[in-house]
Amino acid sequence: MKPIPLIFVISLAVATPMRRDATPTVTIDNPDATIFGSSFFSVDTFNGIPFAQPPTGALRLKPPLALTSSLGTVKAVGIPRACPQFIAEVDISSVTKGAVGLLLDSPFFQAATDSGEDCLTLNIQRTAGTTSSSKLPVLFWIFGGGFELGSTQTYDAASLVIKSAAQGKPIIVVAVNYRVGAFGFLPGADVLEDASSNLGLLDQRMGLQWVADNIAAFGGDPDKVTIWGESAGAISVFDQMALYDGNMTYKGKPLFRAAIMNSGSIAPVDPVDSPKAELVYQTVLANAGCSSAPEPLQCLRDLDYNTFLNAANSVPAIFSYHSVSLSYLPRPDGVVLTDSPERLVKAGKYARVPFIVGDQEDEGTAFALFQANITTTDELVAYLSEVFFHDATVDQLTALVATYPDNAAAGSPFRTSSLNEWYPQYKRLAAILGDLVFTLARRVFLDLAHSANSDIPSWSYLASYGHDIPILGTFHGSDLLQVFYGIPPNYAASAIISYYLSFIYDLDPDNGTSYMPWPQWATDRKLMNFQATSTNLLIDDFRSESYEWIAENARSLHL
Repeated sequence: MKPIPLIFVISLAVATPMRRDATPTVTIDNPDATIFGSSFFSVDTFNGIPFAQPPTGALRLKPPLALTSSLGTVKAVGIPRACPQFIAEVDISSVTKGAVGLLLDSPFFQAATDSGEDCLTLNIQRTAGTTSSSKLPVLFWIFGGGFELGSTQTYDAASLVIKSAAQGKPIIVVAVNYRVGAFGFLPGADVLEDASSNLGLLDQRMGLQWVADNIAAFGGDPDKVTIWGESAGAISVFDQMALYDGNMTYKGKPLFRAAIMNSGSIAPVDPVDSPKAELVYQTVLANAGCSSAPEPLQCLRDLDYNTFLNAANSVPAIFSYHSVSLSYLPRPDGVVLTDSPERLVKAGKYARVPFIVGDQEDEGTAFALFQANITTTDELVAYLSEVFFHDATVDQLTALVATYPDNAAAGSPFRTSSLNEWYPQYKRLAAILGDLVFTLARRVFLDLAHSANSDIPSWSYLASYGHDIPILGTFHGSDLLQVFYGIPPNYAASAIISYYLSFIYDLDPDNGTSYMPWPQWATDRKLMNFQATSTNLLIDDFRSESYEWIAENARSLHL
């Protein structure tokens, strides 16, 4: 688990009475279990609660199965096991030590300390003293990591729980583990035929179902669940809204009533059996020695753990030259995810719930660090054509790149003049990748959602509190310490947490907050701009020429 800085622990001890309660104990019925947790700093924590059968042996690369037998006594303490991680060696010799240090220190990039296939567990944190009659709103956290990395090990919501109680809006936070990399998102025609695609999304959905069945015993209200995620977790939040064409009912009730998406929304993608996806599958088969097997997918299931893990990690990784042209990610399969997300939004095939969606100002900088050979416009166009968008013509991509001036002062990190141009075309590429995957994709999502369901309220934001960080600016994932730990404890951190708690309680970030009014996005297309010492409203029309091109050419921009 990522260590909390000592200064933060000291501040908590001063602000919060030290309290060591008797071991918190909760009994649940589905499945039958008695769960023992721990209590510290007035927060009860239950770590590593199983919510599905272990996806091992014959259940590897299969949809999750619900638990059917009693768990007996569960000691929900210590560090929960992470699902298998896609850890690839990255050449960081050409990247500044400061930039690498910031990335490695962020939760987004933290490596799991213990991982394995028996990993489908939940963490639950609540204010000590919460009982089954409390009926508190529930915040369901889905971690990010490019669908390759990440686990609940990295996130401790204790400070968020404490802050919620201090503001008179106590919440229960649930964090879900789900399979990543090939274990959770292996593509290919064989996978499609076997009905075993998008397993990570199905893990998340089963976690939500477990919450519906059992969270009341912990003091939560299953009718007041907000799903929340960052990066791949935010993309997962939308995918949960779009699963089964927007059907999120379970036992006759909705699984959640609101959504928060930090740095991610829709990710246009080709089907699970598309040529690019099939290439990933065939590469894994070849490295696993399964290419000539009579049943290749079964061959993968029969491999020992390390052999399969190494084969799964033989394709390009996120922190590499291939960047956010991801090998593993949710892909349409016709059933679980019936179409590419942007088409589902346009057709209104997603859950009609209020949502917040927003971005860091410099989303692309962390993903443009490893392409120092790109020094000209022609090389930039070739890179996008060869690595990212195989369905786009060179002329199309030339037109896209032309909407971004070949001028370091116009690139990302933004608002830093000509500084931070780590290599020729770095700031230009960072701006393009940030917009295509996050910032302008968000605006496309908002436009489509408003056209499909104009009566559903939404709010949007842009965070700009780190523009003075060399090379990276307000980089992707830099909000995680702000929201989870309130670090640094500046105006932006306090404002964001206050708005979120109001939204979780009242489905409106404005209700009960002392900060400036946050208008719905559709009112005047305004974003809340979070800065270190203030907030202000920003019209969501920047880089409009690039936005228009992206919106008009979305069909050619599938990953």
